[in-house]
Amino acid sequence: MPRFQMHDFRTMEKSPTSPKTLTHKVGQMIDCSTDVKCWADSYNKETGEYRIVLQGTLEAEDTKWDWG
Repeated sequence: MPRFQMHDFRTMEKSPTSPKTLTHKVGQMIDCSTDVKCWADSYNKETGEYRIVLQGTLEAEDTKWDWG
């Protein structure tokens, strides 16, 4: 599986994003992480809208992360 790259965060943040693309990128990110945790931040029973928080640590790479 390809490694999750820093530019992939931008891909995930684009709106609207297809569920298939987001599933793929989040899966890559989790697979490339050394630890991960997730919790439900909120859920609206009337609208079905939800918010989840995913937190983790990506594996170290040979190169520095470039946020630019």
